[in-house]
Amino acid sequence: METKDRVRVLETQVLSDDWYVLRKVIFDFQRRDGVWQRQSRETYDRGNGATILLHDSKTGNVLLTRQFRMPAFVNGHDGMLIEAPGGLLDNASPEERIRAEVEEETGYRVHHVEKIFEAFMSPGSVTEKLYFYLGDYDSSMRVSDGGGVEEEGEEIETIEVPLQTALAMIERGEIMDGKTIMLLQYAALKARSGE
Repeated sequence: METKDRVRVLETQVLSDDWYVLRKVIFDFQRRDGVWQRQSRETYDRGNGATILLHDSKTGNVLLTRQFRMPAFVNGHDGMLIEAPGGLLDNASPEERIRAEVEEETGYRVHHVEKIFEAFMSPGSVTEKLYFYLGDYDSSMRVSDGGGVEEEGEEIETIEVPLQTALAMIERGEIMDGKTIMLLQYAALKARSGE
């Protein structure tokens, strides 16, 4: 039996439609023993996104960003998170969007990007699926200062460090963004395997 045959959506309520859409879904779910159980979950729909780790193969450096994140701030962090560039798709293809995001945030116009995987980052409550990419960059690709889109409240700085330094920053708790940690660990595994 397919999963879709085990789910009966009874009611969907919009709880908030401000920044993104928060819904409450009431549904029946058929358990493995055949019993139907009524459940209720909230889903936060912000659309899908893409993220990329930029790597300079000549220097071994990676290019990351730092920006303020209110949700991290209200959870006891200072709010300034170091991250891989990324953003929501906004009706564009993942590859098209990630190229635009890189240029907006870092000022680099990347030519080659490689999709490595897709992942749900917080599937217990958030609908977003992220498309993960690797991309090469070097100083000749710099076309602007980057910094993000001021009208969207972005004030983004770039950080260029060796891959090994970025990995040490994870261990020290300086990099706490999940997507960035996944990309850096992927790059480290790839480097170890000699690819």
